[in-house]
Amino acid sequence: MALAKYKLGDITIPYSKKCGISNLTPYQISGVNKDKEFFEPSHQVGGDTSKYQVVPQSHFACNLMHVGRDQILPIAYNHSDCEKIVSPAYSVFSLKESCGILDDYFFIMLKCKELDRYFWFHADASVRDGMSWSDFCDVEVTVPDLSTQQKYVDIYKAMVANQRCYERGLEDLKLVFTGYIEDLREQSSLKRIGDYITPFNEKNTDESITLEQGINIEKKFITPQRSNSNLQGRKIVRQGQFAYCTQLNNANVAIAYRDECDCVVSSVYDVFEITKKEELLPEYLLMWLIRPEFGRFVYWASEGSAYEFLNYNNLANYMIPVPDINIQRAIADIYNAYTTRKQLNEQLKAQIKDMCPILIRGSLEEGK
Repeated sequence: MALAKYKLGDITIPYSKKCGISNLTPYQISGVNKDKEFFEPSHQVGGDTSKYQVVPQSHFACNLMHVGRDQILPIAYNHSDCEKIVSPAYSVFSLKESCGILDDYFFIMLKCKELDRYFWFHADASVRDGMSWSDFCDVEVTVPDLSTQQKYVDIYKAMVANQRCYERGLEDLKLVFTGYIEDLREQSSLKRIGDYITPFNEKNTDESITLEQGINIEKKFITPQRSNSNLQGRKIVRQGQFAYCTQLNNANVAIAYRDECDCVVSSVYDVFEITKKEELLPEYLLMWLIRPEFGRFVYWASEGSAYEFLNYNNLANYMIPVPDINIQRAIADIYNAYTTRKQLNEQLKAQIKDMCPILIRGSLEEGK
């Protein structure tokens, strides 16, 4: 056994085929995320999509324009059963048959940070800080023999299969609780959440609370990007209260439930709490507030011109079914199980990604 070196230009075949469909929706167009996987819907779609590119099965698609900016190469391998369609900014290619590198092994290599750093180092000094196709073709990779590659590909696929099996169970659990709340919407009378909550406006005047937080679009409290040494004007969010950003950019409302210690948030946030806790569970209310329907409602109910603002009175008019507290608790328990398993699934995917460089190093050591 021995190691072999190849330049990407010697083992790749560029592919270019326009889809020819001018009115594709975001759900028909794929992007590539930082985990090097295709995702839908696409974040941005042009007015005319006829020039968007087709990515056949067993082909790769990469965006060389933002390698320097993102410090990674956004690239994905189409291992699905159907074609993907991507922006014309992407480069599409396949590996030559009998080139000495397996498609799946090459994909594992692309998930390694070492190769990303190499791509980043070769980014140009243009405005977009990208990488040319010729520079991409000059990149050299080292691989073991095909049997060793296949051995480590099998290990990787086994880990991915376990993770996806876990993920399928996760989706089944999601269907259970979403089905429950949809039935409640259809079968129960709806009530204003304003009948169960009240605004809370406590300032941190004595600066007794030093933990400053923000809220992201995933409905989680996070460390804010910009901190402020003067916390006197910040609003307090007590444990068991809700906070939301009153300034809206779109229908994805930054709202979260505080189940940890007290914190402070920016003055652009409003805070409220449930007053009738014997009738409405916080976890049950949160399930409704993180749904896309709530985001569309508040964006419609917001006020403003250049900036949209959501005041408390408009939020209080949101209508939800309020069943018996025991039913709420049962549904909330299913939802909590779902969120816990979802976090574990993300950890599994992160562990698989971290295993990629270990697998590559192991295969190279074995192939020497």
